[in-house]
Formats: sequence, C-alpha cells, structure tokens
Amino acid sequence: MINITLPDGSVRQYDKGISSMQIAQSISEGLARNVLAAEVDGQVWDASRPIEQDAHVKLLTWNDADGKSTFWHSSAHLMAEALEALYPGTKFGIGPAIETGFYYDVDFGDKVLSSDEFKQIEDKMIELAKTKEEYIRKPVSKADAIEYFTEKGDEYKLDLIKDLPDGAITFYSQGNFTDLCRGPHIPNTGFIKAVKLMSLAGAYWRGDETRKQLTRIYGVTFPKASELTEYLHMIEEAKKRDHRKLGKELELFAFSEKVGMGLPLWLPKGTALRERLVNFLQKAQVKAGYEQVITPHIGHKNLYVTSGHYEKYGADSFQPIKTPQEGEEFFLKPMNCPHHCEIYKTKPRSYKDLPVRFAEFGTVYRYEQSGELHGLTRVRGFTQDDAHLFCRPDQVKDEFKKVIDLVLYVFKALGFENYTAQVSLRDPENRAKYIGTDENWALAESAIIEAAAEKGLTTVVELGEAAFYGPKLDFMVKDALGRKWQLGTIQVDYNLPERFELEYTGSDNQKHRPVMIHRAPFGSMERFIAVLIEHCAGNFPLWLSPEQFIILPISEKYEEYAKKVSDILKDSDICGLIDFRDEKIGRKIRDAEVKKIPYMLVVGEKEAAEGLVSVRKHGTGDLGSMSIEDFKEQIIKEITV
Repeated sequence: MINITLPDGSVRQYDKGISSMQIAQSISEGLARNVLAAEVDGQVWDASRPIEQDAHVKLLTWNDADGKSTFWHSSAHLMAEALEALYPGTKFGIGPAIETGFYYDVDFGDKVLSSDEFKQIEDKMIELAKTKEEYIRKPVSKADAIEYFTEKGDEYKLDLIKDLPDGAITFYSQGNFTDLCRGPHIPNTGFIKAVKLMSLAGAYWRGDETRKQLTRIYGVTFPKASELTEYLHMIEEAKKRDHRKLGKELELFAFSEKVGMGLPLWLPKGTALRERLVNFLQKAQVKAGYEQVITPHIGHKNLYVTSGHYEKYGADSFQPIKTPQEGEEFFLKPMNCPHHCEIYKTKPRSYKDLPVRFAEFGTVYRYEQSGELHGLTRVRGFTQDDAHLFCRPDQVKDEFKKVIDLVLYVFKALGFENYTAQVSLRDPENRAKYIGTDENWALAESAIIEAAAEKGLTTVVELGEAAFYGPKLDFMVKDALGRKWQLGTIQVDYNLPERFELEYTGSDNQKHRPVMIHRAPFGSMERFIAVLIEHCAGNFPLWLSPEQFIILPISEKYEEYAKKVSDILKDSDICGLIDFRDEKIGRKIRDAEVKKIPYMLVVGEKEAAEGLVSVRKHGTGDLGSMSIEDFKEQIIKEITV
C-alpha cells in the first residue's frame, strides 16, 4: 500500500500502481468526469499514469491553470492529427500550450495554408474528438525514436531528438497520430467539445532566421460550446477596448516613424490624463513621507557597472553614447535606482534619519526588439513611478507594509478590485542569475512573505520571477474582461546598498548598511494607462477624464452664455470645452458620446434666461436641468478622490 496526501492534508491509502483517475473515482464519479491531469509531488502527470510510491496528489480540472494547459496541449496534438489527415506529408515542429490556447508550427511543403480552410480543420478536429481516443504514453529509446521519425521523414522531430538524453524520451499517440512529447495529456479526446482556430503567423524553426519559416497556427478549445461562445464575445469586446484603437479615437497618444518605434508621443488630452495620475500619486506620496527627486536621462557606464545593470541588461540597452573624451561612455538610463543610491550618498546619514524615501517619475530606456513592441504595453522609452526607500533592517517589514497600503489605495481609486499578490522568489536551480549572498536573500524573502501575510493578501509563490538583485511582491490584476496584468511591484534589496557602499551611523556609533526597498505602484506609466484604457473601455473616472464636460450651444446665439458657464466651471478646476460647430444638437450629442466625455451641457434660450444647464451623462442620458452652481457642486463632489 502507498500513502496519498491530498491538498486538504488528508491521507488515503491505496494499492501501489493506482492512477490519479482511480483516486478521483474513489472520491466521486462527478469529480472523475472532470479530472484532466494530476499534480504528483509538484509535477503534472497524466491522470492514467501509475503512482508507485507515497506522494502528494492534486487532481487538476479545467479550473486549474495546469489542467487548462494540459487540455490545450492535448488540443495541439488533436489539431496535428487533423492536419495530417487532411494534408498528408505535413511535418511538425513544436506545439505547446500558451496562455490563450495553443499553437503548432507546421511545414506544409509547397502548400500555403489559408484561414479560409480553418472551418474544414475545425470540423475534422471535432470529428476526431468524438471518437474519444485515449492519449497513450510510451517511453521509447533514442534509437527507436530516430528510426520512427526517419521513416516518417520529419526532420524537425529528428532535430529535437538529437538534443534529448536516451532514457528520457516518450511518445504520445491518439488515434492515428503519434508525436514526440513529454506530456502530460488529458485522458482522451472526448473532453474537447469546442474548437476555434484563431490566426496564422510565420515562425522560423527554432527562432533562427537562417532556417525555414514554418506556418504557426493558433487555436483555442473548450470543454463546453458555451465557453467558446463567451470567449469569442470577450475577444470582440477586447478589440473594441484595444488601447491603440481608443488612444487614437480619444486623441491620447500617437507614434511617429520619424521619432522612432516604441517612443510614444503624448497628445494634449493624454498628457492631461497622465498628469492627473501623477498628481494623484504625488499627493499620496507627500502624505506618506516621500521626497521628490529628479535624475538625468543618461548615466556614466561605471554607474551601471557598479549597480550590476550593465552585466545583466547591457545587451538589451541602447548602444553607449561616446563623448569626445577618449574612452568615456554614457548610457541612456535603463533604471532609476543607481541614481537614487548616489543621491543617498550625498551626505552622512544617521539611524535617526531613516527611513529616507526618494520618489521620481523617471523616464528610462530599454531597447526592445521591434517585433515585441506593442502600443503602450511594450515600448522603448517609459516613465516609472519609481521610489526607493532606504531603511534600517528593523524597519523593513513595517515600511514594506506601508507600501502595500499605498498600492492598494491606488488600485481602489482606479477600480482594480480583482488582484492577487505574487511573491516572486529566485530560481533555486539557477542562482547564477542573481547577485548577493544567500543570507541576504533569505532575509529579504522572509520580510516579503511575512509582510504580505500580515496584510492579509491572497498570495501565490513563483520561483524564478525575482529581480536579479532581490525578491519582490508583484500585483497581478484582473481587468474587466478577466485578463491578468502585472501592475505594481515592491522589492526588497540588500545588494545595491552593498555594491554602492551605502552607510548610516547606528546608535552604537558604528557604520551599518541600510536596506533598500524599490516600489512602483503604477509600474510603467505607459503600460498602466494602456491597461486602464482597456479596463474601463475609455470611460475614465470623472476625476481622471481629460475633458470632464462639453457645452453644446443649440445655436450661435447662445455661445456667449456657453463661455460664461465654461469660465465658472474652469474657475473651480473642472476641465472641459465648448462645441462651437455649426451642427444640429443631435449630432453634437452623438459626437460627444463617441468621445466618451462624461457630461454634456446643452444650453439654449431657457437655460440662458434662467441660469441653467440641461445635463446629459455619457452612457446614461438626460439628467434634466439644474443651476450652474448645483452642477458645479455635484461635479466637485464626484471628482474628490
């Protein structure tokens, strides 16, 4: 007998060789019908794979990320089987699951696949799925694997096999299709009930531009047809909310080839929105004891050599800026933290001075590959709402908790209510990626874990996601469409103070190293605004809207009254404009709705005579007439954050 420990801590005894599916059946037939795979001692296995010794087992369903990933990887195999049936002689590269489904890189020879053929492939996949063929795992020797794919004539699989050690190779088969694969897979094809192929792209084999370009087919599948319908609706909604589309329509930002790829130009309305965000956070930071600083856009190469950024990111930065002085090199600033370390060193510090909190909206530059650039979410120049706190070791946890409070304050004000805190630790298997001692890493990691627990945050732990100089707490936010974004980060760093030889005089009159906390509630202003645009579909909270009102005179006769109303509102820092166009009022209202201006104030003969405005609210409609003063007071109350 073997002992199986379940996630709730309960232990059950079973015969050696039992499978996870049999464990599920022993608990509930209903559960067994939904099990896709299992996590056995931290590794994802086929639900049918025998368990030979004591183990911790978690049964995985569609509701688990690893269950979904297994489902989609199995769907890639199903698509490959359909392609092989429809297009004999097809060769296959790799077919992994991704966050939004799966893809497979395929060589069709001389054939060029068209999206017009998607329906035929989808129908074939559903036909094959209905046969409920099992995914069968089979260990094979390297020689047998080479023989199989040599006979099949698939050079891509042979290229993969040559890098694999003998004794660690497995095949998976379902129906008439066999693939080189580590697995795991779902029990059978019958779990796949709905299929949609999404798009085509080109992909060089193994990312090498000197090798053949394959056809990459993206797809998504679901265990219920209704879930596919919901997903496609979400895709359409995402297109409407795309920040690149709305950014253009709402005149927020633009890009210019002459300026350079990945370098956004902020238009007046976008600048107004951005400045409101900056002012909002600066106000909160002043209350929390931060001091504002400003640093240059460039720094001497030695600054980044000292910090370690040159070693870790030098290849991803813009090339050095050479000066007329022999051997002198500067870099566009990739990070603000080294500059803040130098500000800390400008005068002696006592233990009584700490914590010191420096904040800066600092623009940094990183050379992203052109293919990775995407609107505001991936750019080459971006502004971080950066701050660095220098504190004593006994202050770290309390300071960290205060930063958590600030991040949550920002999220609440902007309507981000669904989030998880990710504790990002270093990869224990690859410590060469990181700088600093094991002792300092242990101290930093425990401070983050304890602070998050004491604040009652829902957390997940991710190994290998730490910054190279220290662990961090990343906030993973779900937007209105349920998509996950990393917004806001807090990091504990014992290493940069060592590298920059930062000191303070302790109560014992001896020199000590401060601990550094890096934090950015927005992260990147560009990325944050992109996510915010898509989250609220361009319908910003009133306090954040670049234009909070628009006055719509019924005719030219009432333009003077419109100006009077505008002046009264602007005197109270309420921002807006007047539509002076010679258009019918219905057209003016429609255009204001498209521009998502929160309030429309219609003024005509009655309004001018009685000192009123006729108020319409975006997305709501007519709110009736009210005095200018009443409207002003209502708006002031609404925009107070």
